[in-house]
Amino acid sequence: MTATSTILGPGLDDVTKSEASLRRFLHGLPGVDQVGADARAAGLGTRSIKTTAKEYALDLAIRMVDLTTLEGADTPGKVRALASKAMRPDPADPDCPSVAAVCVYPDMVATVKETLGSSGVHIAAVATAFPSGRAALDIKLADTADAVEAGADEIDMVIDRGAFLSGRYQQVYDEIVAVKAACARPDRESAHLKVIFETGELQTYDNVRRASWLAMMAGADFIKTSTGKVQPAATLPVTMIMLEAVRDFRELTGRMIGVKPAGGIRTSKDAIKYLVMVNEVAGPDWLDPDWFRFGASTLLNDLLMQRTKMKTGRYSGPDYFTLD
Repeated sequence: MTATSTILGPGLDDVTKSEASLRRFLHGLPGVDQVGADARAAGLGTRSIKTTAKEYALDLAIRMVDLTTLEGADTPGKVRALASKAMRPDPADPDCPSVAAVCVYPDMVATVKETLGSSGVHIAAVATAFPSGRAALDIKLADTADAVEAGADEIDMVIDRGAFLSGRYQQVYDEIVAVKAACARPDRESAHLKVIFETGELQTYDNVRRASWLAMMAGADFIKTSTGKVQPAATLPVTMIMLEAVRDFRELTGRMIGVKPAGGIRTSKDAIKYLVMVNEVAGPDWLDPDWFRFGASTLLNDLLMQRTKMKTGRYSGPDYFTLD
């Protein structure tokens, strides 16, 4: 049994019944030793893997990518091209797996849906006044409902960091619960909810741990580091703390929650470091696209280049794959 589950006890039912009890719970979580966390994450980042394991890791990392474009200049043509690449990342290699999802703004969901068809690649949409989260709740819920109605399989919401940092935990909790309810679809499984913390603004590792537990208790299907719009974005230590949280949460409740680092993960070497960490910290059950994702726009090309190198013995030119 972990230190967290020992301290928290057997149940969470009463924690969210009042602002005071929620605060006591979150501030009663074990503190994070920043120096120790940084050292452990750095140590895990030095692990090497054998050639056969690397081949598997590259294909797994491709399958975990949420191929993303979140720019004001996004056009239907650009989004269609990205969705086509998501289905066939390397058109010259039919054995290359497809990515997990295409992540866009809500107004582009219908375009992605039309392009992906029944390919099995998921459609993710950012919502709730992404990336700032600065909007009234009714606007956030309408944003979510529009994306779900258009066909989004997954919603990436952002928490109100101002509310969280001010200690208004119940407000953040209630907003996640409300957005989760807005993900419901009458004719099929509800859209999965990924809750983005923007860890670069949370200031401390203790806050990352608190945000992780808050989101999981409120019904998040995934917890996600960043929007990719604020630096620092995903880091190994922050992701490690989130992996510890989902591991402990499953031990306490029996429910698995996914983790998605996003922003700044650009190379295959970086991706493999994260996969090693997933295995060592949370366990092999999380080495699956259903439970771990990379939010990325440039990572895929490097994964494809490294994959080609392992198959052919030589690198392709940097312009061999489409630039996204």
